[in-house]
Amino acid sequence: MFNVLEHAFLRPLSSRFTTQFRCYSVSMFPGNERSDVERGGKIILPPSALDQLSRLNITYPMLFKLTNARADRSTHSGVLEFIADEGKCYLPYWMMRNLFVDEGELLQVESVNLHVATYSKFQPQSVDFLDITNPKAVLENALRNFACLTTTDVIAITYNDKVYELCVMETKPDRAVSIIECDMNVDFDAPLGYKEPERVARQETTEELETDAPEFIAPDLGFRAFTGCGNRLDGKTKGTEAAPVPLRATDLKRGVPNYSYKKGTVSFIRTPRPSPSPDAANSTSGFTAFSGEGQALRKKGGRKP
Repeated sequence: MFNVLEHAFLRPLSSRFTTQFRCYSVSMFPGNERSDVERGGKIILPPSALDQLSRLNITYPMLFKLTNARADRSTHSGVLEFIADEGKCYLPYWMMRNLFVDEGELLQVESVNLHVATYSKFQPQSVDFLDITNPKAVLENALRNFACLTTTDVIAITYNDKVYELCVMETKPDRAVSIIECDMNVDFDAPLGYKEPERVARQETTEELETDAPEFIAPDLGFRAFTGCGNRLDGKTKGTEAAPVPLRATDLKRGVPNYSYKKGTVSFIRTPRPSPSPDAANSTSGFTAFSGEGQALRKKGGRKP
């Protein structure tokens, strides 16, 4: 009976940690050597907060909701260390801008439990983010310093000594999620101020839209094959042949000439050309082929005695 009563009196009345601290940026931290806080989403609390948290039945990892009652703004974060001065907490500068708090202003800090993230969507706040070759890998590496994400927050990540700001557009399954040891799908929206390349549209006149498809291709009448006049081998001309009719643009139907060809209209006249006489050849050139006299290699009449 005594053990039951003792346990009932020693048990904490509440399992939620809630208190107020004076918030300061990391640049105000003594020694100013905590640049790792600025590159993530975790805060530094005093040792008394750890003493209170150890007495409460809270779940790990420790996640906190930060609320600025004056501006009605809130966000979520993890804790990096418990080494701050009593009554103070140190935040990344981007987190202070989301909360609309000034140096030394009161900030309410309470412990919370968040669902594990399954999906998140980010919008870069500058088109310079497009210069990164593999943005998903860069973001995945930067989110290792974060414990949770809150929709509408503008987080800051550092890559190649340059700070990039990204707005958290959407998180699933809740508005605020935990990203510690989770399998989360990441998506990106178009950067703020990004404009799609303008495409020059083809201007079509009314006449082009009303014409038939085969007439879209203008016929080329500059050169036409097999439109000349032929010469006969015997040198004669045939007066019955009509002159070739010139090809017009209207004669083309889908690119094929409309030839009026009839079978049997082509005839071949094979009249041989008369050969010139030998006298005519001698009179013109003075040379007659095979007109000389031959000589025998030996004389007629037998051998010489």
